[in-house]
Amino acid sequence: MSFEIHLSGPVQDVVAQTLPGLASSLVASGITAQDAALWGAAAEAEAARRLGWVDAVTVSRPLVSEIETLRDVLRADGVTRIVLAGMGGSSLAPEVIAATSGVPLVVLDSTAPGQVLAALDGDAEAGGLAQTALVVASKSGSTVETDSAKRAFEAAFRDLGIDPAGRIVVVTDPGSPLDVSARADGYTVFNADPTVGGRYSALTAFGLVPAGLAGADIGELLDEAEATLLEVSIDDPRNPALVLAAAIAGGEPRKDKLGLVSDGTHIQGLPDWIEQLIAESTGKDGTGILPVVLLPVSPEVENPPADLQIVRFVDNAHHDHLFERHHGEVLIAGSLGAQFIVWKYATAIAGRMLGIDPFDQPDVESAKEATRGLLDARPEQAAPAFTAAGVEVRVSDPELAASGTVAGVLDALWARVPDDGYVAIQAYVNRLELPQLEGLRELAAADSGRPATFGWGPRFLHSTGQFHKGGPATGVFLQILEQTDVDVEIPGRPFTFGELIAAQAAGDASVLAAHGRPVVTITLTDPQAEVLTLFEAAQ
Repeated sequence: MSFEIHLSGPVQDVVAQTLPGLASSLVASGITAQDAALWGAAAEAEAARRLGWVDAVTVSRPLVSEIETLRDVLRADGVTRIVLAGMGGSSLAPEVIAATSGVPLVVLDSTAPGQVLAALDGDAEAGGLAQTALVVASKSGSTVETDSAKRAFEAAFRDLGIDPAGRIVVVTDPGSPLDVSARADGYTVFNADPTVGGRYSALTAFGLVPAGLAGADIGELLDEAEATLLEVSIDDPRNPALVLAAAIAGGEPRKDKLGLVSDGTHIQGLPDWIEQLIAESTGKDGTGILPVVLLPVSPEVENPPADLQIVRFVDNAHHDHLFERHHGEVLIAGSLGAQFIVWKYATAIAGRMLGIDPFDQPDVESAKEATRGLLDARPEQAAPAFTAAGVEVRVSDPELAASGTVAGVLDALWARVPDDGYVAIQAYVNRLELPQLEGLRELAAADSGRPATFGWGPRFLHSTGQFHKGGPATGVFLQILEQTDVDVEIPGRPFTFGELIAAQAAGDASVLAAHGRPVVTITLTDPQAEVLTLFEAAQ
């Protein structure tokens, strides 16, 4: 089998109780037949134009030779480095495909000026801008982060005397603003299937073009996916998608948090892709499943909370020593193509079990609107509640800052986490310079005693951002910002990358606060020096 799943303990009982109903509901065959009525009358119109992912393997086959031909052309032109400008579903899948294939792909899914500069400059090993091709990927064709990156690269290519039309490849929906402008400018354009939503687009042009140009064997990926299609389409208790859906969305009371652990698997970064798929698909109408990306040694793995189900990715789900050591977990093994198929089916089925539309994202736009408003109005930044050792602290509720210390603010924030809640850490910084910030997640989970998530901003806005605002009102939010002398102009725009990322952070904080979520914003005025202060406070 191309996908294996092993259950033990309470989750095995939950699945045994849930599977007969799922099989008899004919939901698996219904998805395969693209039955838009499966999620109820309110969701039918959206589902009717979002089920094209079911046929993605067949539809995408002709793309393979086109992508490989373009890859050869670019290499003949001296291109040794592929950069992808994309957000959410336009970046997460190709990032996983490239990493698992062991091929280099630079993913620019940030507006942090330092990261933009690094993507523009390249390095001695992979090549500089003269050896670079850029893939611009945006389903809507109007994503501000992607458009800004495109503008910066166009100007940089021209400064080197390189025609951008020979170095920029566009992936977008047919008829989008980007499709129209890119064709007018003579760029190579790949149109994706407009009936596939962004987070379900791994096996469309959005996943295949960047990864294929980087050197991944995308034909083999489609073969892996195709080998799983029959299994997931059958209304049978052995269907792995039905089993997985029952494990992540079944039971009473339901566990509404999903711990994702990679443990020796050959697949690199899959939990980050699953995080977006599940959080954005289910986190709405006050319900949802919160994915939590964990390490094998994370506090939530060592001592799992009652409302969190661990899913562990391994290379063989049926090793006796694994299910003896990891009793009560869901063990999963399989090829990357199979993982994409099974998780998409399981997520759509879970959405039906939760009574929500798994294909819309009603709360994502609110943060974008707030960002646009701030960029237009340019208000003065509010003064910090206090500054300690160079660290500026701003809060959504003055009581959070009563201690006057960074450690005290974090303790006050953790105290606001309800018994069924979570901590969300959001770092709007150059992650190439501050990668250690991810370790703060471990400290927050240990100190708060609750599951903690970590997201790089603004990337997470296109992933878990929907859950934060549309899911259960049980989260508390820690934003981390940086002051830096580095900034990059955005050609043709009245704002810079530095101003854009600041507006994105402030905009999301305002929307979260308006939803009644507690928010603490910490600004590191000397990031390299003060990151240690932050870690000490979190302990």
